[in-house]
Amino acid sequence: MIPSSLQKLTLFMLMICFVAVQPLAAQSDQGLTPKDVAKMQQVNEIAIAPSEDKAIYTLQKQADPEKENKPASYHLYLADLATGNSIPYVTTMSVSDIAFRPNHNSITFLGKRSSDETTSLYEISMNGGEAQKIYSFETAIGDYEWASDGSHIAFMAQDTITFERSSLPYHPEVYEENLKQRRGYVANVDMPDHGPHQVQVKGSVYQMRWSPNGEKLAISVAPTPLVDDYYMKQQVKVVDHEGKKVLAEVDHAGKLGQFDWSPDGSKLAMIAGADIHDTIAGRLFVVSADGGEPTQLKPQYKGMFEEFKWTGNDKLHYLSSEGVWSTYGSINADGSSMNTIVGKGDANLSSFARASNGATVFAASSASHPQELYQLSGNDVKRVTNTNSWLEKKKLGEQKVVTWKADDGTESQGILVYPVDYEEGKQYPLITTVHGGPEAHYNDGWVTNYSDAGQVGAAQGYFVFYPNYRGSTGRGETFAKSSQGDLAGAEFDDIVAGVDELIEEGLVDDKKVGVTGGSYGGYATGWMATKYTDRFSAGVMFVGISDNISKWGTSDIPEELYLVHTRQRIWEDYQKYLERSPIYYAGQAETPLLIMHGKEDTRVDPGQSYELYRHIKTRTNTPVRLVLYPGEGHGNRNATARYDYNLRMMRWFNQYLKGQQQERPDVEIEVEKKTVEN
Repeated sequence: MIPSSLQKLTLFMLMICFVAVQPLAAQSDQGLTPKDVAKMQQVNEIAIAPSEDKAIYTLQKQADPEKENKPASYHLYLADLATGNSIPYVTTMSVSDIAFRPNHNSITFLGKRSSDETTSLYEISMNGGEAQKIYSFETAIGDYEWASDGSHIAFMAQDTITFERSSLPYHPEVYEENLKQRRGYVANVDMPDHGPHQVQVKGSVYQMRWSPNGEKLAISVAPTPLVDDYYMKQQVKVVDHEGKKVLAEVDHAGKLGQFDWSPDGSKLAMIAGADIHDTIAGRLFVVSADGGEPTQLKPQYKGMFEEFKWTGNDKLHYLSSEGVWSTYGSINADGSSMNTIVGKGDANLSSFARASNGATVFAASSASHPQELYQLSGNDVKRVTNTNSWLEKKKLGEQKVVTWKADDGTESQGILVYPVDYEEGKQYPLITTVHGGPEAHYNDGWVTNYSDAGQVGAAQGYFVFYPNYRGSTGRGETFAKSSQGDLAGAEFDDIVAGVDELIEEGLVDDKKVGVTGGSYGGYATGWMATKYTDRFSAGVMFVGISDNISKWGTSDIPEELYLVHTRQRIWEDYQKYLERSPIYYAGQAETPLLIMHGKEDTRVDPGQSYELYRHIKTRTNTPVRLVLYPGEGHGNRNATARYDYNLRMMRWFNQYLKGQQQERPDVEIEVEKKTVEN
C-alpha cells in the first residue's frame, strides 16, 4: 500500500522535491500496470533430483518498492513433478547455486544469514527441516561444485590477502591496481579442521568442474579479475584433484561459456566464441581432456548454443536459440545427428536440467507470463508452476513475431506487442525498445520488465516493438559479426526500417514514434534522438553511449569493445568515431529525451549521460532531463529504483507521444492520486 501523507517515500531524483502528484495515464482497467511489474515473481535456477521425480528451483521475489529499496531475494522451492505441487523449503534468506548433494538425500545452496560474516554453503534435508551451514570460508564463496563422492567441493572465493596501507589518515584508490584475484579451492566438507587446497594457477578462476572420477578438475582462469580479461582472456586448464599441477591446457581464444566433462572423462565440451572476434560464447566445441585445439560442432549453424549436458560418452543434449525461438535437441560429439526434440512453440526455454533416465525440466516463459518451471512431456513441454496466478485475470496485448528487410536485402526479426483492445484500421503510438550488446536478442517469450514497456505499454494503448537488428545473436556467427566496424550504421538503420514497415502497414502513427533502450540500446536511443530526430517524437535513454571516444577511455571493457565491435582502434580515426556519436548531432535534436543512469556504472560511465544532456541543453531548446540513480550500476537492481524508472519512462512517453502535456513533466514521480511529502 502507499504510505500516508505523514510517511515518507524515498525515491531517487535529480531534484529533491515532493508535492502533490498527478494520476497515472489512462490505461486498460484490466491491463498490466507498473505496480504489477514491481510485484512479479519468476523461477530462476533449476535442478532435477537423482530420483527424477522431483525438482528444485529458486523463486525470485521482489521487494515492495514503496517500502524497501533493495534487490530481489531468491527462495528455494521443491516441486513434485508428478503432481505439480510445490513446497517452500528456504524462505528466510536469499539462496543461490542450488544443487543435490551426491550420495546424500539433501539439497545444498549458498546463502548468508544475518549472523553470518560471509556467504557460506548450506544444506537442507529432502525431508525438510532447518537448513544447516556446512562450510564457510574467510571470504564469500562465489560458486561451488560437488565431487562425485559427496564430500569434496571445488569452490571459488576472493583472495584473502591484504595490502599494506599508508600510515596517513586518508587512503585514495589506485585505479586497476592491487586487485584481489578470484581463487579456486578444494575442500572436504566432512573434515572442517582440514584447510582447503588452493588451486596453484596464476590469475582469477571463474569455473571449476570435477572429472567424473574426482581425480581432476577442469578450470577456467583469466590473467586478472578485470572485467575485460573475464570476457576476452579466459583459458581452460586441467589440474590434478588438489589443484597443485596443471595437466593439460585447451588452445582456444575468444569468449568462454559453459564447459564440462564427458561421462568417461575422455573429453570436454565447451560453449565458446568461434574466435577472438566472435561477439558471444555461443558455439559448441569438443576437445580431448588431454588438451589441444577444440573442434567446433556445426560451425554453419544459424543459431546460438546456450547450454548443454553430456548424456553419453559421445552424445550431448543442448538448448539453443534460433532467431527469436528456443530449441532443445541432441547432437553427437562428432557433430553428426543433430536432432530437434522441442522446437518452436508457446514456451521460450531458457535453461534445462536433465536426469540420467531422460527426465528433463526447464525454466521457460511465454508471451503471457514470466519464467516458470516446465517439464518435458514427449516432444513437448508442460508447465509445472504458476507463480503469478493473478496474471490470468489481466488483459494482455497480442504478441507476434515480425520480419522485415533493409535496403540491402538483410532480413531482421523482432517481436511486436499489440495494444490491449486493438482495433484494426486504427493507428497507434509506438514504443521501439532496443536491446543492448549488441550481442543479445529478444526471444518470443515474456518481454516485459521495469525498463521494457511490453504489456504495460500495451495496456496504455501502445504498440511495443522489439527489433533484433543486425549484430544480434541467435542467428549464427556471420549475422552476429555483421555489424562490426560499423557502429550506429546499418545496425541502427535496420531499426528504422522496421519502424517504417509498421508505419507502412498502417499500424503506427508516424508522428507518435518513441524509442528506448539500455546500454547499446541506450546508444541507439541517443542516435535516434539526434541523427534521426525527425523520425522519433520521444526517447528514453538508459545507461547509454553518447561519445564513442570518451566511452572507450572510461569503460571497463575497452579490449572487448575493440575486438568484437570496432575492430579498429579509435585513435586511428577519431573523426569517424566522433561522427558515430550522438553528441555530434545533438545540435539538431528535436526529440524530447529523458536520460537515466546509475551513478556507479563502470560499464558505461555516467559521464556519457552528462555529455549528451549538456549538449542538448546548451545547443537546443528541446526538452531534456537527466535522472541519476545513486547506488545503481549498469542497470537498476533495487526495487524502488526499478519502480521509479518504469513510472518515469511511461510518463515521458505518455506526455510526448500522446500529447497529454505540452511542457516537461514535473520532477516529482507519479504514484497514485495521493499527496506524498518528503
